[in-house]
Amino acid sequence: MNIFDALAKPFPESSIHWRVGSTTKDKDKGIGLAYIDARDVMQRLDDVVGPENWECKHPYKGCCEVSILVNDRWVTKANGAGESDFEGEKGQYSDSFKRAAVLWGVGRYLYDLPNEWVPIQPRGRSYVLSVTPKLPTWATPNGWNRIGRSVKQEVYKQMVEALGNGDGPGLKQIWDEWDNEQKIQLWPMFESKERSAIKVLLGDK
Repeated sequence: MNIFDALAKPFPESSIHWRVGSTTKDKDKGIGLAYIDARDVMQRLDDVVGPENWECKHPYKGCCEVSILVNDRWVTKANGAGESDFEGEKGQYSDSFKRAAVLWGVGRYLYDLPNEWVPIQPRGRSYVLSVTPKLPTWATPNGWNRIGRSVKQEVYKQMVEALGNGDGPGLKQIWDEWDNEQKIQLWPMFESKERSAIKVLLGDK
């Protein structure tokens, strides 16, 4: 396993935390958004590349650079974040660090998790989940079956081509090559209009 695959591997379920995203009008349900702590990101970097082979810098407020020594060459990826509603400036540093690490693959799979509406309850001025969403098998260390980016792009190209030609049978043939867990990974590639058109051609209105 190369360092990029090792960095991208899912975290134990015990390391996954959840917060409430969008909510229903009656505040009865909300979408669970998964995230990891900055400390877990640091530990992942330590475990995979070694503490001496990575570093992070904040060149200016809201921006973080994460550099890793790859084949005797320092490679840097940077990202940013605004101030956190919860911890203000401190949360901003943490969030920008985690977002920069995502560019290295750390925790990136969490963005592909399906949106799931779950019961929520008030806590202080905000809301928390009453039920913890269940992670799909592919998003767990033992069930990791990640579809590579190049494969995703090829599937997307084939699907869009079939979609443009109105080729329902061809579209179905491509889609049926993947199991349900893999389809969950592929589905976020498509825009809303494309998803609607795909459902029509697949007969899933």
